[in-house]
Amino acid sequence: MNINRLYIICCTGLFSTFVTVAQEPLKLSLSECRKMALTNSKELQQSENNLLQAELDLEIATTAYLPKFEGSATGVYLLPDMDMMGMDLQMRGTYMAGINLTQPIYAGGKISTGRKLARIGKEAASEQHRMTRMDVLTETDKAYWTYIAVERKVRMLESYRTQMDTLYLQTSAALSADMATKNDLLRIEAKRSEIDYQLHKARNGADLCRMAVCRLIGVGFDKTIVPTDTAFAISRPDDLTSDMESRPELHLLKQQVSAGEEKIRMTRADMLPTVGLSAGYTYYGNIKLKSMVNAGNGTMIPYTQEFKDGFGIAMLAVKIPIFHWGENRKKVRKAQYELQNAQLELEKNTRLLSIEVQQAIRNLQDGYLLIHTAETGVEQANENLRVTSNRYAASMAPLTELLDAQSQWQQAQSNLIEAQTQYKIYETEYLRVTGKLE
Repeated sequence: MNINRLYIICCTGLFSTFVTVAQEPLKLSLSECRKMALTNSKELQQSENNLLQAELDLEIATTAYLPKFEGSATGVYLLPDMDMMGMDLQMRGTYMAGINLTQPIYAGGKISTGRKLARIGKEAASEQHRMTRMDVLTETDKAYWTYIAVERKVRMLESYRTQMDTLYLQTSAALSADMATKNDLLRIEAKRSEIDYQLHKARNGADLCRMAVCRLIGVGFDKTIVPTDTAFAISRPDDLTSDMESRPELHLLKQQVSAGEEKIRMTRADMLPTVGLSAGYTYYGNIKLKSMVNAGNGTMIPYTQEFKDGFGIAMLAVKIPIFHWGENRKKVRKAQYELQNAQLELEKNTRLLSIEVQQAIRNLQDGYLLIHTAETGVEQANENLRVTSNRYAASMAPLTELLDAQSQWQQAQSNLIEAQTQYKIYETEYLRVTGKLE
């Protein structure tokens, strides 16, 4: 009995320890959050696989320059025997084995063009990987800063609720002393209900933002996340550049044009002759020739001759396309149209990308100004609340003015939180559109 009780106590202690460990909050800086998001991103893993495939494609294209070796083995069991000018050719268990070498000498430029296309594909996969990585970092930064902002709003509303609770107690005491009216108390209760509604929405929003961060970094949705980079370091956006040459989207568009040029060369190669060299050696055996021969004096005896030998062969093949009803020329024209479309796509999207960069610069500059405007609003709201609170305490201002001052304070705090958060998101977006987000 004592052993069973001891076992239960031990199990309970272990379970409590496990729950405590499981409920420990996860403290994350922005850098740590980024690393976990990059490690967990399935899109980035797929992009890495595509890059590895492109590298293999380049290696495969390179092997087209090299000779190909092939071996073969054949066994034959043929029935019935074949008649060969009065003799029986017997192929029961005949075998052939050989090795063959094939070396392309000239393929109209297809081999070199194929290798160039594979190299372009590898570069495109690398740029696609960069773009996917930037997208993951952008989404992570947005989720991280938004979570911090909503958490700050929750704390601000909790402070606002504390102010209103204090005012409610003061007004209740004043009502008991006939120094306030029932209407004043009802106004405060209505305001408290409004704050409770806003606080409930903010807490739900904070929980959704926490789960968004959990999804990105690959932890359970019940995990408590504690951001550590809560200070908004705001620097003046000077020396902003509109250079977007390192942007992966632009590189991808240019590589599409390069690929289009190589495809024209590849299509033209079908109109050129091809030259190839083939050499091999084959060994065969167990081929028998049977007949009856005269041994003299009219005596016929059976005779069998077995053939086994090997032979080598070398062959130079030249293939020249002569007339295909204009098929190859039409294919070339089609490839030229595809190249023109790729060039037009480059021109169109270059302008769109440039507009996107200008928009990001404008957003960053406007965001910086909004922060200073919001900070000024907070200072004014704090001073207004202080003055109005003193006047209300001295019975020189009605309750409505105090409630308005508190509401203005809450709105000013909210504006500052939103401005600071949006500026950090604009920073990340600017780095992304200029190809500098690493």
